[in-house]
Amino acid sequence: MLLKFLKRATPVRSAPVIPTGQRVYAIGDVHGRLDLLDRLLDTIEADDAGRSAAQTTYIFLGDLVDRGPDSAGVVERIRHLALAKSDVRLLSGNHEEIFLGAIGGDDKALRLFCRIGGRETAISYGIAAADYDVMDYAELAAALQRVVPEDHRLFLAAAADIEVIGGYAFVHAGVHPDRPLSEQRPSDLRWIRNPFLDHRNPLEKMIVHGHTVSPAIEFRPHRIGVDTGAYQSGRLSALGLEGDRSWHCDTL
Repeated sequence: MLLKFLKRATPVRSAPVIPTGQRVYAIGDVHGRLDLLDRLLDTIEADDAGRSAAQTTYIFLGDLVDRGPDSAGVVERIRHLALAKSDVRLLSGNHEEIFLGAIGGDDKALRLFCRIGGRETAISYGIAAADYDVMDYAELAAALQRVVPEDHRLFLAAAADIEVIGGYAFVHAGVHPDRPLSEQRPSDLRWIRNPFLDHRNPLEKMIVHGHTVSPAIEFRPHRIGVDTGAYQSGRLSALGLEGDRSWHCDTL
């Protein structure tokens, strides 16, 4: 009977920790809401200044673009932030993957781009709404190639798929629970939902992710979800981490 109980027991992992002297702010899916991003960055800067000295890292969890009204402004704001601060890290979301594919003329990416909020992105880069509405896919790809600056493309293309700091792994969507972190596929890190969300036991790291919307930052035994649906809810959130402590900053 005891053996049967032990087989069913849930694995226990010690609380995740950020290394001493470091502080992390993980920012959820911005989706074109430059107004919220500016407010959140002001809040984070004030929060950081009010704490003890530390090496502070900003991690953007991906999906900067689409749906909201100013994707171009969001990319430019974060690109400049990365130039001004020594430790700003960007992760690639599924929307960045689609956006770059659409610019490159990939038919599947162009179809998806038009379905998931790409119209707003195209308009933010200067394509007239009336022109967008009558373009075919080839014309749209050519227009995106004209209007999206090369430094924006290079910045998004250079985004990582995963960042590991101490006991945490930061990704856009999640991880496949049946694979070690070293063997994760980009498609899972950018797109996964149910196999990851339905998992109940601890993983080798605490996973901090965006991609799946919740009303507030969501804490689970194996994951922390930071996407609070900014483009619709008006709440853009950041998770603060230092040592074994966590807190949040947001725009509501």
